[in-house]
Amino acid sequence: MSSDVSFDLVYRRYQDHVNPGMAQLVRFMGFDAAEIEAEGCYVICADGRRFLDCLGGPGVFTFGHRPAAIVGAVVAQLKRMPLSSHLLLNPVMAEAAERVAAVTPGDLEYVFFCNSGAEAVEGALKAARMYTGRPGFVAAEGAFHGKTFGALSASGRDVYKRPFEPLLPGFVHVTFGDVDALAEAVTRETAAVILEPIQCENGIRIPPDGYLTAAREICDRHGALLILDEIQTGFGRTGRRWACDWDGVVPDIVTLGKALGGGVMPVGAFVARPAVWKIFEENPYIHTSTFGGNPLACAAAIAAISEMERLDTPALCAARGQELLDGCRRTASEYPDLVHDVRGRGLLVAVEFGDSDVAGLVIAGLAQRGILAAYGLNNPKVLRFEPPAIITREEVAYVAQALADSLAQAESLLSA
Repeated sequence: MSSDVSFDLVYRRYQDHVNPGMAQLVRFMGFDAAEIEAEGCYVICADGRRFLDCLGGPGVFTFGHRPAAIVGAVVAQLKRMPLSSHLLLNPVMAEAAERVAAVTPGDLEYVFFCNSGAEAVEGALKAARMYTGRPGFVAAEGAFHGKTFGALSASGRDVYKRPFEPLLPGFVHVTFGDVDALAEAVTRETAAVILEPIQCENGIRIPPDGYLTAAREICDRHGALLILDEIQTGFGRTGRRWACDWDGVVPDIVTLGKALGGGVMPVGAFVARPAVWKIFEENPYIHTSTFGGNPLACAAAIAAISEMERLDTPALCAARGQELLDGCRRTASEYPDLVHDVRGRGLLVAVEFGDSDVAGLVIAGLAQRGILAAYGLNNPKVLRFEPPAIITREEVAYVAQALADSLAQAESLLSA
């Protein structure tokens, strides 16, 4: 990288060679900075500014930026063997799979590593179709599972889907959290129901208690599989190791990503019960990935699991998340005309406004105060906070105060 990393130069290169619309949107939102370094909870820019990262990837940096133990594991592996021959058995991937199987719910034992959450969803959908021999899927309105064709077909916001239609056939969408609608939609033609335990990109939508339990029973009744997307909610983010632990539900397949790579490497995976893995018996190469399960990524995953256990990230997320939720609720109570709801679980906290313009003003106000936050991809009225589990009480208090100051600023601008 050249020594010149000024914002204007980076902005021009985005305009000319990357994504002009994204460059304009980022500048409009107040993020007129070029990131060059990160450490812990902070992103450092070329002009010296430091931002407290309360977006976190989103959900990638549960252990913070550049966690020493995970970086060390990846560097050590880089010096030995960064990529695999794909012919010989690789001990790093074997260990990573064993470690993932040991921490995922119930009898989820077999792991397929890939490069992203969307790829994990693609693999899970293929596995469900092949195992059941059925064509159909039931997903939720407002869901976000990724932007590849299969994942997008399962997702629930038309603005991302219409330009690419027709998408994959066989997908039915029902209201998230509505047990009756789910029960009506699942039939003997349904290969799987795919759900997020909490809809993150739709504004941190938490379903009613017992919803996942009911989904499990409905799937069992019809011989369909239950796929749970824990790509953003896993690794302690919600205050439990997995969001499905709140209901005590074990899916047939779980998809992982984001924090699985420890904030250092891109890693995705889908993990299934032994019966589902019989799809590989006749042809072990029925589903493959050139870079999936590479030694660098697997070294990061092994270290990330060790960090989850060492730090007890579920406990950290539960404690700091409650403090953040309480702080946001106190602030929101002073602005009932602007803030419609504050909700969350662990370090997934949403502040919902009546208008997306207000959300934009508040996000810009937070940026002015050195905090990175953003709206949900499926719900621009919602500002969501997803800071690292290592965020301190003092930093949480600063975020709550910055939210108060940004709301006051937004109110003043709107009334001017």
